[in-house]
Amino acid sequence: MKGWALLGLILIVYGIAVIGITVKKPKSIWDMAKIRMFRKVLGEQGTVVFFYIFAAVAIGVGAWLMISQ
Repeated sequence: MKGWALLGLILIVYGIAVIGITVKKPKSIWDMAKIRMFRKVLGEQGTVVFFYIFAAVAIGVGAWLMISQ
């Protein structure tokens, strides 16, 4: 497996993990200082949308890296 394909696979797994965390909202992660700052600035729904967009970009770039090899 080439390096870029491995990075693509890692990005896909990372994107899936971000979606899982956003759906389940575990208290230990959701109450971290950085997440609280996002919730304060963007609001609860804006933070969720931000994480979904971030996960979609990570999955898309990961898929592109795997396909381009």
